[in-house]
Amino acid sequence: MSESGGLPTGFYLPPAAALHDPGWGHPEHQGRLRSLASTVGRDLLTLHGYVEQLESRPAPMDPILRVHSADLITSIREACSRAGKGQVEVGPETFVSGATWDAILGSTGALLEAVERVAAGTLKNAFVAARPPGHHASHARALGFCPVNHVAIAARHLIRSGLAERVAIVDWDVHHGNGTQEIFYTEAEVFYLSLHQWPLFPGTGSAAEQGKGPGRGTTLNVPLPAGTGSAAYLRHFESALDQVRTVFQPDFILISAGYDALASDPLGGLLLEPGDFHRLASLVVDWAEASCHGRVAAALEGGYDPAPTGVAVVQTLRAFAGLDPA
Repeated sequence: MSESGGLPTGFYLPPAAALHDPGWGHPEHQGRLRSLASTVGRDLLTLHGYVEQLESRPAPMDPILRVHSADLITSIREACSRAGKGQVEVGPETFVSGATWDAILGSTGALLEAVERVAAGTLKNAFVAARPPGHHASHARALGFCPVNHVAIAARHLIRSGLAERVAIVDWDVHHGNGTQEIFYTEAEVFYLSLHQWPLFPGTGSAAEQGKGPGRGTTLNVPLPAGTGSAAYLRHFESALDQVRTVFQPDFILISAGYDALASDPLGGLLLEPGDFHRLASLVVDWAEASCHGRVAAALEGGYDPAPTGVAVVQTLRAFAGLDPA
């Protein structure tokens, strides 16, 4: 129990995640996580008793290989071994360094532990500051800064381990999570919801993409034009959640928590402010409380203006913990 009298929100900051180094000229540079950690640290007086920073173990291989091909994982590990203090490209716009494999295992391991503890009822919910991001990585391909897909691995782990029968993934990154969509496109047990700028990299995510076969109707894409501001985005977000609730009741909700929809972000053109993420997270928490006993966990995806990203993460943590926005 936390000092607030209820279960704490878990906050995972895997030490190895900070060591992944795609190069300082790369948007997904090491300073992202350092800034995030510093910003969260400055809010600890308010978060104390509600949010607990936790340690975790590196991920085992089995959950990773339930999502990704052995060839992809072998190629990533070998590239990390070759990289040394430099960088090796493992997919379009996706670079690894000598420390990246440990960062992958640390980030995925933290999310696996987070979902297990939330499912077991020892955490209220959880946020994992993962690096490198993951939602562009598909079964056999690294793409867009993402070598492996942490959220997809966690979703399949929940189902395969019997901790959940149905998992919803909410992706509010400014880019469409093509990898997550592809992995679950034909599966009825996972619902994928994405709000994203369109057109934009990677070029997927039209409203016509709704799933296939047994997964027909378990994908909902909400493409938004550049320049979409807070009020319009929130209306679309609430409407999308209402639409999902009518057709899918999850046992667990995962968030691909990208913060590149911020107005200041250099890679996106949406116009959200850090405080908007308190509202977004609160809406997901409300859905989780109504449908699956509050079971929700988030993993960091994009967000390439470090200081505002850190503030938006604090707003997310406050919403998870039931605290007012900063």
